Amino acid sequence: MSQIDTQSLMLQMRSLAAQAGSAPVDSVSGVSETGQEKAGNFAELLTQSVEAVSAEQHKSGDMKAAFEKGDPDLELSEVMLQVQKASLSFQAMTQVRNKLVEAYKDVIHMPL
Repeated sequence: MSQIDTQSLMLQMRSLAAQAGSAPVDSVSGVSETGQEKAGNFAELLTQSVEAVSAEQHKSGDMKAAFEKGDPDLELSEVMLQVQKASLSFQAMTQVRNKLVEAYKDVIHMPL
């Protein structure tokens, strides 16, 4: 039975944190402080985010099924980490959706 390499896990977490904290984009010019242009419009970004959450959930389901079948390459801890990642990504996406609905309602109820 292999153990989870905590150093590797910490490096991955730091890498993901660095990616999440990339340079902000100027809303007027569409260019970040590092000179990169925006990847696309909001609808494309939202679609990509939903697809990423879906991929995490499918990966989680596949890992659970493989573990239940007795795959010797999977550890319970790896499966549980993937399940938690999928759960957190879904919860985050739900919160984003809730904020978008709230913003839409605010815009609809604004006086002209």
